[in-house]
Amino acid sequence: MSLQYHIRCKPGDVAKYVILPGDPGRVPLIASYLDSARKIAENREYVTYTGTWKGIGISVTSTGIGCPAATIAVEELANIGAEVFIRLGTCGGIDPSVHAGDIIVAEAAVRGDGATKEYLPVEYPAMGDHYVIRALLDSARSLGIGVKRGIVWTHDAYYRGTWIGEMPPSKRSVYDPWLEGGVLCVENEVSGIYIVSRVRRKRAGAILLCMGNNLVAEPEAFSQEDYIKGVEKMVKIVLNAVKLMEENKDEYTH
Repeated sequence: MSLQYHIRCKPGDVAKYVILPGDPGRVPLIASYLDSARKIAENREYVTYTGTWKGIGISVTSTGIGCPAATIAVEELANIGAEVFIRLGTCGGIDPSVHAGDIIVAEAAVRGDGATKEYLPVEYPAMGDHYVIRALLDSARSLGIGVKRGIVWTHDAYYRGTWIGEMPPSKRSVYDPWLEGGVLCVENEVSGIYIVSRVRRKRAGAILLCMGNNLVAEPEAFSQEDYIKGVEKMVKIVLNAVKLMEENKDEYTH
């Protein structure tokens, strides 16, 4: 495969493990934890850095917002050698137990997006790879960082599923079926990453920082400092999870 049309990367530019934030602005922050990280490409919403951590090659590529953009990133990264994808992003809580600052490992996603319907029938579940999810959970535990795990709702219409502050009662019915099913939070990319990874026979997981609960008023505003601290915790979890997978392949592979 030659230079990829959207991400502008070619074979040899990216590592086996790729961290996928949505926000291009988050890429340099994540890459700052890597050794010898260098910027590979920037085009549209796709910014890519590659470096190493503990001697393991790791890339970081932003996906932009939504499943159409995220599926493009995964498709093109898979074309040039990427094997394991870990979304590192944000979400809004919907379960009453999920609050600002909580970190969620997404075991699976409700396929509320439109893009994945062009890949597989809606009856097909958007599941994370068992071993990637397990590595994330084991990593968090070993670092002493508390996380929640469960199902997330991926959808398209941001302002139909996300609310800044407490959502008015008249708008809450959109969450009713997902609350009944124990869904923890809402976001925009996980199902796209999981479905394309399955189709391409790759592996994927996701870890999300809750920016606030959409149904329950938070006692305090979630500050930029809180956000940075949360992202840093997730980066530490992901990097340690990659180390676990790379050093214990018999335990974390099929």
